Amino acid sequence: MEPQKPAAAPRTRRLEVQLAPPDNARLANLCGALDENLRQIEAAYDVAIARRGEQLTLHGEPGKLHSARAALQEFYRRAEQHLTVEDIQLGLIELAKRDDTSPAAPTLLTRRTDLHGRTPRQNEYLRNIQSHDITFGLGPAGTGKTYLAVACAVDAFEREQVQRIILTRPAVEAGERLGFLPGDLTQKVDPYLRPLYDALYDLMGFDRVAKMFERQCIEIAPLAFMRGRTLSNAFIILDEAQNTTPEQIKMFLTRIGIGSRAVVTGDLTQIDLPRGHKSGLRDAVGTLADVRGIAMTRFNREDVVRHPLVARIVEAYERAAAQREAAEDGRTAPGEATTGAAK
Repeated sequence: MEPQKPAAAPRTRRLEVQLAPPDNARLANLCGALDENLRQIEAAYDVAIARRGEQLTLHGEPGKLHSARAALQEFYRRAEQHLTVEDIQLGLIELAKRDDTSPAAPTLLTRRTDLHGRTPRQNEYLRNIQSHDITFGLGPAGTGKTYLAVACAVDAFEREQVQRIILTRPAVEAGERLGFLPGDLTQKVDPYLRPLYDALYDLMGFDRVAKMFERQCIEIAPLAFMRGRTLSNAFIILDEAQNTTPEQIKMFLTRIGIGSRAVVTGDLTQIDLPRGHKSGLRDAVGTLADVRGIAMTRFNREDVVRHPLVARIVEAYERAAAQREAAEDGRTAPGEATTGAAK
């Protein structure tokens, strides 16, 4: 038997990129401190970048070199201002999801002037919120469901379309028992609403948010205490709705009054209800699918807005899981289970 030949190494090529017009300040903004921005682009496209002045040399697989060159040229165009690592990471996601045929991203009036949808489905979500009184945002963590909902709430408040913002979510622990929490009602529910607070502080500033709480323009309303209320001229966000019961989500949706808008967010793969309890979000998605005036946006892992390496990490784990399953199937003979049961 002839010895097996080792697998051929992937072909690598070299590509020269000349950044124009020459501008040392713009080049420094592109590269970042200690070339950290370039390292992000290298990781995203799996290429190596060597720099000499405005001349960059790329090494990598042929199919990835041209994408990396286009990204470098795009970021050089944006580099009239300082570019952070976060700017590069978010920009890489935009470039990967860019679709010239999709409608323009909706503009939002917040403190973050650069805020907009990073993927076509995020832009669809924003348009649904702006054009529907009730919108469901369904999908995994990291897709921007909660943050974009809060951004739309701030936008509606700044444009005087609503008079207050109401935040709520079910108080269900994610696999842990926190026990008794001290303080008044707001302090007890604060830990559960921390993602909503963080988004508000980012979009409006800490001092402004504190003043709006004092004026009751922002209200924390624990889901269990909303029964009997009618919420008019408000933007209402129900977060983590997968942990509601069918009765709770029906109660919430029937609280909405004239001039109000509601967004319901949740991840049906992260249900923390006790075993045997049906998720209200799952029930609502099926029950309200054909109701006119309600929009549903379904995110998937392609919409996760995180470090570019995350997608490759997820892909590697999925590939390893598939290989393990294939190996286990190969070790199990077709009639093995039946034979074992008969013994």
